[in-house]
Amino acid sequence: MPLKPTKHIWFNNELVPWEEAKIHVLSYGLHYAAAVFEGIRAYSTKNGTKIFRLEDHIKRLFNSAKIYRMSMPYDFEQIMQASRTIITANKLNDGAYIRPIAFRGYNDLGLHASLDDGIDVAVAAWEWGAYLGTDGQEKGVDVCVSSWNKIAPNTIPVMAKASGNYLSGTLVAIEAKENGYDEGICLDSKGMVSEGAGENIFMVKNNEIFTPPLSSSILDGITRDSVIKIAESQGYEVIEREIVREELYLADELFFSGTAVEITPIRSVDRINIGNGSRGLITQEIQKVFFGLFDGSTPDDWGWLDSVE
Repeated sequence: MPLKPTKHIWFNNELVPWEEAKIHVLSYGLHYAAAVFEGIRAYSTKNGTKIFRLEDHIKRLFNSAKIYRMSMPYDFEQIMQASRTIITANKLNDGAYIRPIAFRGYNDLGLHASLDDGIDVAVAAWEWGAYLGTDGQEKGVDVCVSSWNKIAPNTIPVMAKASGNYLSGTLVAIEAKENGYDEGICLDSKGMVSEGAGENIFMVKNNEIFTPPLSSSILDGITRDSVIKIAESQGYEVIEREIVREELYLADELFFSGTAVEITPIRSVDRINIGNGSRGLITQEIQKVFFGLFDGSTPDDWGWLDSVE
């Protein structure tokens, strides 16, 4: 869906007009996908606008930069505050999506970039609704197993949320859309279930919840972690293990998790209905607790909500 421009972008410690936040065409990050980023959501609550797990997202941003040997020019608290500032500067609240990004800028196009060579940082925010549609969160989405596999271990570090990692995701998403699906699911280099184009995946079978392990080339998702904690608080066991492709077809329930997708049920895979072909009861229960954090029906016992004001 097209971006909805806002008034400001935080760019290298200054608020600049949206249309003036520009980089040079010879920026290192553009040529080599040398960038790390985060996706964060803000929600309107009865106690003001809250950012979901802001500290954990910014920690991961810094960890991603560390993996790629990028020396961040601003400290942790500055990026935390920039994420709050961009919400208030643009008068955003419910449904706001925040995108911090750090990238190697205009300096040298040799692959041998130094640790602190020309790192630029921007934090943008805009209105962004349900990634796979509001109907999808209630009725479920139709997905396929992609012909594209996830990258193998020790090729590109999947624990870093880096721009280059999402080149494969774009192929998966485009292939799915062109074949009439809402989204695609990747298998890893061993042929086991990995994740969606940009989402983690959970499987429910016999009242147990399963999700692929980090060794299946998945992003260590923050919403994934939230789902695990929520499910356990509701008395469910969550098991991290390898999942074979055909288990997807025989699951009682499947759902995606992620900042953009939030929690979205999967109603079919490769045109095979999952369960009764609609949102399952356990998925619905986890959704209720998750979204309840923002309407006040779920107490924030985990300390996940960060105040913008």
